[in-house]
Amino acid sequence: MQRTIHPLHAMLLAGSFPLFLGVLLTDLAYFHSYEVQWKNFASWLIVGALLFSGLTLLWALLAAAGTRWHASGRTIYLLVLAAAWILGLLNAFVHAGDAWGSMPQGLVIAVIDTALIMVALGLGFYSPARGVA
Repeated sequence: MQRTIHPLHAMLLAGSFPLFLGVLLTDLAYFHSYEVQWKNFASWLIVGALLFSGLTLLWALLAAAGTRWHASGRTIYLLVLAAAWILGLLNAFVHAGDAWGSMPQGLVIAVIDTALIMVALGLGFYSPARGVA
């Protein structure tokens, strides 16, 4: 019997997406306007995204170590989630620098990060036995 993900795990995973998307949107706003405050907004959103995705990654690692882990596709989910968190941390370092120096690297990383977290969402909520959970 295939289990769905725990509701708290689902909340943390789903909460990561709007934060990473917010980073992408504020980076786009900064790229088009060069108002430094947009970069500051992105920096704060990165902190929230790292917190949510880090807790989600921790939950997934604990589930992998426990008996509730199902091997079908969950390893890929764990790797995608880890890649999103690591790229988010790299983006935090990029945004910690000079405002002019954060573009276009910050924007490119935000696009990749948003795509990765969308893939993690799909993998996290997918249940092979029943389709989408």
